[in-house]
Amino acid sequence: MHQPYYKNLLTQESDLPWVRLHGIKDYLDMVQILENFPKMKLTFNVVPSLFEQIQDYTNTGLQDKYLQVSKKPAEQLSKTDKEFILQNFFSINKDKVIAFSPRYYQLYFKKQSGQEFNLVDYLDLQVCFNLFWIDPSFRKNIPELKKIVDKERFFSEEDKGVVLNQQIEILKGIIPAYKNAQNNQQIEISVTPYYHPILPLLYDTNIAKEANKKTVLPKEEFNYPLDAKYQIDSAVEFYKQRFGNAPLGMWPSEEGVSEHILPYIIESGIKWIVTDEAVLFKSLKLKKRDTKLLYQPHLLNRKEGQLNIVFRDRNLSDLIGFVYHKMKEEDAVDNFMMHLENIHKAFLTKDGKEKDILVTIALDGENAWEFYRHDGHDFLELFYQRISQADFIKTTTVSEYLKLNPAKREIKRLSAGSWIYGEFGKWIGNPHKVQAWEWLAQARKAIKETKNPSELAWKQMYILEGSDWFWWAGEDPDGSFDRLFRLHLTNFYKLI
Repeated sequence: MHQPYYKNLLTQESDLPWVRLHGIKDYLDMVQILENFPKMKLTFNVVPSLFEQIQDYTNTGLQDKYLQVSKKPAEQLSKTDKEFILQNFFSINKDKVIAFSPRYYQLYFKKQSGQEFNLVDYLDLQVCFNLFWIDPSFRKNIPELKKIVDKERFFSEEDKGVVLNQQIEILKGIIPAYKNAQNNQQIEISVTPYYHPILPLLYDTNIAKEANKKTVLPKEEFNYPLDAKYQIDSAVEFYKQRFGNAPLGMWPSEEGVSEHILPYIIESGIKWIVTDEAVLFKSLKLKKRDTKLLYQPHLLNRKEGQLNIVFRDRNLSDLIGFVYHKMKEEDAVDNFMMHLENIHKAFLTKDGKEKDILVTIALDGENAWEFYRHDGHDFLELFYQRISQADFIKTTTVSEYLKLNPAKREIKRLSAGSWIYGEFGKWIGNPHKVQAWEWLAQARKAIKETKNPSELAWKQMYILEGSDWFWWAGEDPDGSFDRLFRLHLTNFYKLI
């Protein structure tokens, strides 16, 4: 579960609404759905910068521009507000969400055809946008929301207030739900370095060449190993404060790993990490995919201590992440079960005995579901049901598995890489990304030369190290992440 840091440290307002909107759509119901499937065990990964912002909404009343414009009575909207609403309040999947509401769909076509909106239209659009970002299960099961869904159109300002209040109530339930599910031993919670940085590149941008020799590097090397250590240690501390115990697992941001960062992870008390299968085969210098090696944990035995590592099955993970939303739920689940049965059969011994193997499915916790019908509920419920019924599968958390099945194979040297093609080209290499790293290196040098920089300045520096700014640099469709990176950078210089 991941969102970058959207909050402007100087104004204490959020530039973009995605923490709030994904919070009401994805994070809570993904845990709650498991109550109906006691045999299912999952590992959820949380990014501290996401959970910090969720708590800002519930504890300190964090505002974002979308929320502020939503709260304004329709009759008080300025021309600029109206333009903002028309431009941004259809930002949700048209075919899987907007099309399921006759009124929302009507407003969509009204906007597309350039017709003028009246006061009723603007109010209905304010409500529709905020209502339909809420997960379908909450719209169905929270009576106040169901009433508004059934009303369908001609909403009142009171209706809008109910929707916005319910959003905060849903956000309030997220951390307690995770804590409860972990206490009941149905889930394990792992953690990511605090602001979601690519750890190997913080350690040294030259490591990008280890993953791909052709990578174009910035003129000024970014080389701050202790920043990587801080991002790890502060994430572990954040976790302890929220969940009462130390985390055992870590999902390095974007599954970005290298040999250099392992000592910091081991010293933080983390016992296992997860990355992509491409890193395994590169580490073992294998040209061909070998599932015998993939479907087991491995050990990283280093002078600082031991660290377990599991590798995700990229094909199975990507089927859920990118393919199955195009299929009927029954066909998608049938296809997945067929793959698992084939894997099971492939590992039977000659005399028909079952061999224990670990198949790791790891994927993005929020983006997939808006492409599925009903935000993925139909798929997930059938998926969990079929897995719960299958006699050849047992779901497990990573720590539970390792306790019973300690890793037997060692990896002597871990190759540098990530979940994107086993390299770092998504974050460094093109001219825009290289420029961003050069700016970051200059800023990092500036704080080092600043006398007694404030805690807020350091916080802003660590925020600037987040992976998303580099992911989108030169590829940002509407420029919002580029603007946000520049805003954080500008604020940093103001702070020092």
